Amino acid sequence: MNAKVWLVGAGPGDPELLTLKAVRALREADVVLIDDLVNDAVLEHCNDVRIIPVGKRGGCRSTPQAFIHRLMLRYARQGKCVVRLKGGDPCIFGRAGEEAQWLREHGVEVELVNGITAGLAGATQCDIPLTLRGVARGVTLVTAHTQDGSSLNWRALAQGGTTLVIYMGVARLGEIREQLLEAGMAADTPVAMIENASLPHQRECRSDLRAMEDDAYSFGLKSPAILVIGKVAAGRTQRTQLECMAL
Repeated sequence: MNAKVWLVGAGPGDPELLTLKAVRALREADVVLIDDLVNDAVLEHCNDVRIIPVGKRGGCRSTPQAFIHRLMLRYARQGKCVVRLKGGDPCIFGRAGEEAQWLREHGVEVELVNGITAGLAGATQCDIPLTLRGVARGVTLVTAHTQDGSSLNWRALAQGGTTLVIYMGVARLGEIREQLLEAGMAADTPVAMIENASLPHQRECRSDLRAMEDDAYSFGLKSPAILVIGKVAAGRTQRTQLECMAL
């Protein structure tokens, strides 16, 4: 398969969560552009392939997006089958939309392959159903990091009645807490903070909205991590105090 770019989701980390379609794309690839958060074990599905790291991680030096665009275009025009391998799902905070549009504008065929997003996998590993009949009627995925620095509609999020899953929020826990409290969310709303979702060293910290910033500090929470905020984050049993555990 020539002159094509696959935008592939590698899932949150556990290589067994990779889709069969993603495996097929990797087997056909001539070039793989791989993000920092992708588990190297995923590359075992590749054959004779060139691997190019194009890492992007918050707070660290990152590969410029324009350079990634040019790399994909260069190899596609050489008749190569290119896989852009992203952590999680490429269409959930993964820039797949802008990459696909740019490539198509330059005459390159693109196919998107979904991956399991960290917000779903991390919650499941912690026995948290993101929706639950009679408790949570939906789920809202948001990022705490915006390109233009604009603020979220915190009032809508606080009063929406859905489970709130926040990506890239570790550095903004204080702001998230204050904004949700100010918007009317109850201070005792359960919170689960999940680090390294789906990996063997995944860790979970249970708290509530009032205490989550202090508890995260005591726990030593680090990125990558997702926040699950809502009644479903209370877990399997009612908790009367903070529960922090290593899974």
